[in-house]
Amino acid sequence: MLPDQSPPPVKPKPWSEERQRRAADRLKTIRLRMAIGRELDERGIIKPAEIGVAPGMPAAEATKLLTRHQWREGDVEQLEAAAGRLGLLVPASDP
Repeated sequence: MLPDQSPPPVKPKPWSEERQRRAADRLKTIRLRMAIGRELDERGIIKPAEIGVAPGMPAAEATKLLTRHQWREGDVEQLEAAAGRLGLLVPASDP
């Protein structure tokens, strides 16, 4: 190795770990939204007010949570809670 070159990093940078965590969360939200959507569809729940009542949330909040395309902190936990209230089996989140 040349004196002016630094050794390669041994550990991934924190921002890289954060990006990986967010990517995993995005995937979880997609899967949870699909599972919840299927369950609501099977139950014949299509009206916004009914969509909110089923998982025990205000209608506007439930609709936004299930339809937004932008990832937000806390979405996974909210979707897991909603899925649980609907009786869907949801694997535990990683700490």
